[in-house]
Amino acid sequence: MYFYDSRGYGDFFNMGEYSRKGYEPVRKKISIFDTTLRDGEQTPGVSFSMKEKYEIAMKLNDAGVNIIEAGFPAVSHDELTTVKRINYDLNNTCSLARCNRNDIDKVIESNSSIIHLFIATSDIHMQYKLKMSGDQVFDRITDSVEYARSHGLRVIFSPEDATRSNMDFMEKIIGAIDVDTVNFPDTIGIMNPMSMYYFIKRIKEFTNKKISVHCHNDFGMATANTLAGIMADADEVQVTINGIGERAGNASLEEVVSSIYGFSDSYTDIKMEKLYSISRYVSEASGIIPQKNKAITGENAFSHEAGIHVQGIINNPKTYEAINPEIFGAKRRIVIGKHSGRAAIKYILENKGIYKTEDEINNILKIIKNENKTVDDEYLLQVVNNE
Repeated sequence: MYFYDSRGYGDFFNMGEYSRKGYEPVRKKISIFDTTLRDGEQTPGVSFSMKEKYEIAMKLNDAGVNIIEAGFPAVSHDELTTVKRINYDLNNTCSLARCNRNDIDKVIESNSSIIHLFIATSDIHMQYKLKMSGDQVFDRITDSVEYARSHGLRVIFSPEDATRSNMDFMEKIIGAIDVDTVNFPDTIGIMNPMSMYYFIKRIKEFTNKKISVHCHNDFGMATANTLAGIMADADEVQVTINGIGERAGNASLEEVVSSIYGFSDSYTDIKMEKLYSISRYVSEASGIIPQKNKAITGENAFSHEAGIHVQGIINNPKTYEAINPEIFGAKRRIVIGKHSGRAAIKYILENKGIYKTEDEINNILKIIKNENKTVDDEYLLQVVNNE
């Protein structure tokens, strides 16, 4: 099946006849905004060192991320120093700031060229968190944007809790500010793909500004909602490696980028072969190990045990893999356990230069099935030697 592919990834996706139907395909580049170092670090219990943040930033840049949110300089002196260090070597970084001049001054001090301004715009946030009226919030936004731009900063603005905000109020704000991008956060993850699609379509009715989406995963919808935003003609997505972030996390960079190629005619600058190694580095640095069955970067994402599946994979990997693992720098894994069949045993042994008769393979398989558990290659070889 043909789809637009600027990097030659087409052969890695094994999509069905209907997998790309259901929306108007949009052939354009989607900008990738990674916030692993800021929103990702807000994961409870996660705190990257300066060295780790710098390494992650360099790896993200090397992988083709368009904008890297380096941090929140107003948080602490150490955070300011770290952001400044990253900005010294990269020019595609962005720093977060609340809509107040002190935060903006910290971003200026960090030498960021892009500022990500935010303030809550939903009624519940304005009343109970900010304790400000809509008019006060509006004035704070316009003053902050004007102040940031007067200091030569490119401005991204986020109306926090956008998906619970009054649409007329957002239209008033967006129409009044001179910014490069407006990002719409689904701050508490309450959207579904249909609602996100129509939400972004409604936004596009009253602005030609660049639109970004930032989805949280409270209902497990973050990747799907992000893709729906793209289908509704959003220009940029905000994501994190492994989907880390507050509460249930954010949309996962590797899942979103894979979905862009798999389900749309859009494309990105991401070098997908870099993603598996970045995922592993972020896992080690954060202490947050992706669940084994997580899409794309989970340990089992490209693992096969059931005999029927393994037989298919050996003959043609497209039988049971929608994506070739090599695209991410990962490898296919054949697992031996109680669900395995003769084909798996024969395949693994012959790859090690060991050839056995059918009767010998049957005996080996019987021993392994009696273990009633997954076994590693070392145990398999012990069984072979004993047999």
